[in-house]
Amino acid sequence: MSDAPAPPAFTIAFQDEHLIVVDKGPGVVVHPARGHRQDTLAQQLAPLLAGGAEGPDSERRGIVHRLDRDTSGLMVLTRSDEAHRRLQAALAHRLIEREYLALVEGRPPARSGTIEAPIGRDPRVRTRMAVGGANPRQARTHFTLERALTETSLLRLRLETGRTHQIRVHLQAIGHAVCGDPEYGTPGLLGLDRQFLHATRLAFDHPLTGERIEVTSPLPADLQSALERAERVS
Repeated sequence: MSDAPAPPAFTIAFQDEHLIVVDKGPGVVVHPARGHRQDTLAQQLAPLLAGGAEGPDSERRGIVHRLDRDTSGLMVLTRSDEAHRRLQAALAHRLIEREYLALVEGRPPARSGTIEAPIGRDPRVRTRMAVGGANPRQARTHFTLERALTETSLLRLRLETGRTHQIRVHLQAIGHAVCGDPEYGTPGLLGLDRQFLHATRLAFDHPLTGERIEVTSPLPADLQSALERAERVS
């Protein structure tokens, strides 16, 4: 396991009076939920945010989409009600481009493809999702092979939908689990303390100005180290 210092909870990649794009570190829960009531990203950003959920969901104020606790990378949050409404609509119409990098076990049979399979709650383990599962919803993930290694493959993935654990479940379903994934793969693989999944690119039209916003994030140190270890496997 890595002895590197813990990454920051988040850094700000872009902001204006309407929205903020953050680069989230691993181990950070996005909003309060059962078992994680304190020190969430939404709570830490609360002084900067406005708009979005009110009433019983006020703890999710400003949140447009989420990342799993141990998935790092880019998220957009809103600072006004109008920005939130418009970005939610853009997300529903699949106008927000979300790209991820994942190191997976083995090698997919094609250099690119689409995984289309509904995802629902795993009926046996409440914390997990599964293809099919309870009350499944449509889910679609596109992948492209970035780098083929001896025992692993680096994939670039694009979400068309945004179901809970979507990438992790879809990749497990085709037999290529995300490296280090404690739920759907092999924990500790390549010395990883978490799944090798990083939200590397976010692009969308600004909800108020129409300006094209595109932000990228490099692999954080722990994932870069794991990739280097994978490259040395022969």
